[in-house]
Amino acid sequence: MNVIPDGPEAGNNDDYLTSRRQAWFAFALTFALMMFDFIDRQVIVSLFPHIKSEWHLSDKQLGSLVSIISIVVGAGGLPVALVADRMGRVKSIVVMAIAWSLATISCMFTANFSQLFAARAMVGVGETGYGSVGAALISTLFPKRLRSAVLGAFFAAPSLGSVLGVVLGGMIAARWGWKAAFGVVGVPGLVLALLYLLVRDYKTVALTPASKQVTQSLGGTLKHIFGTLARTRTLLWLCAGAAAELITVSAIWSWLPSYLNRFHGMAPEAAGKAAAAVVLVGAFSCTFWGIVVGRLAVRTPRNKLPALSVLCVVTSAIFVVAFGGTYTGDTQFKLIILGAFFMNCTVGVVAGVAMDVIHPGVRSTGAAVLSLFQNVFGLAVGPFLAGVLSDQWGLQHALTFIPLCSVLAAVFFVIAMRSYDADAARISDVKLDVAPALTGTLSTGAAV
Repeated sequence: MNVIPDGPEAGNNDDYLTSRRQAWFAFALTFALMMFDFIDRQVIVSLFPHIKSEWHLSDKQLGSLVSIISIVVGAGGLPVALVADRMGRVKSIVVMAIAWSLATISCMFTANFSQLFAARAMVGVGETGYGSVGAALISTLFPKRLRSAVLGAFFAAPSLGSVLGVVLGGMIAARWGWKAAFGVVGVPGLVLALLYLLVRDYKTVALTPASKQVTQSLGGTLKHIFGTLARTRTLLWLCAGAAAELITVSAIWSWLPSYLNRFHGMAPEAAGKAAAAVVLVGAFSCTFWGIVVGRLAVRTPRNKLPALSVLCVVTSAIFVVAFGGTYTGDTQFKLIILGAFFMNCTVGVVAGVAMDVIHPGVRSTGAAVLSLFQNVFGLAVGPFLAGVLSDQWGLQHALTFIPLCSVLAAVFFVIAMRSYDADAARISDVKLDVAPALTGTLSTGAAV
């Protein structure tokens, strides 16, 4: 990809689209918002024992309070990404962050399961499209050689946010009641949203030189966009593999505090802290595997995919032994920690591979397709399926079965490898340009 920077500040920038400082500023704020996205999403996990006791809910109902956000995010991601690709990524992110933060705060005022379920759905409405739009923005601002590492670090934010959400939820609930947790974690997103107005965007690019003729109508635009994505076979198999692996990840993240509470006799606050340690290992490993896999495949980029397959198989084997074997106590917890080191391996690398093969003109939309699969068929399925299986078989048997989905993910990644080279070559000559700063545009408009 040939990158042509815009403006003198971007000169000698070693293939950064804008200046290196601006690119890292954008990364820092995008990372921070992604972290609070998942703090707001996962804070409820450590509150499960309190909610179950107060409202007498089933495990299926508890799991649905996590899954509903992923369903809404997945279902709404495509429309939001379509708007972001045409209207601007920075403006879209600011609106989304404000919306999900206000929705999180509203959860503290709910009085029953139905109201909390509706409020959680509204959190999902706000978060819709954030991951895909944010990934499209920062992956384009940075050089291609850094893409896997940068996105690996970016997608460590969900793990870190989940850690903080679980820990904060348990601590706040123990002192001020479980509803107060929503109010405390919802405010920072509002502050970050305002700071995000300082981030630089990239200019929207045409899909083809003749795109104006092809996309004069809304129907023509949609047909052209989804036709472009449908021809990217690597993306389709990548979506399937990413979703299958996230079934394992989301089930472990959502139900480990309850597992430790029920089977190890830990108090909810202590169980939350122990589970947070597991998720924190996942946050580190996401960045670690993004760097390692990226470097191993620097000469042959398609080899990222078989590397992911191996890591997924290892993930499945460790968790099946941890929950299905005879190990208990510290030994079992160490195995769970080891599994956590492998299970989050796909997130950053998958996003990097997707950016390698998606046309920049529909990068947010393509990332939203990936997000759709990850959320609806991955993150939403894991907590709910584990809850259903727990009601039928018990939580331990449920957590033994779920990791087998990682083996399915490994198969899909191997299939995706076969079309990678052709899909990446198709977009290798696309040129990009940096957009004017949004704050400058707003100031000009106000002056007019």
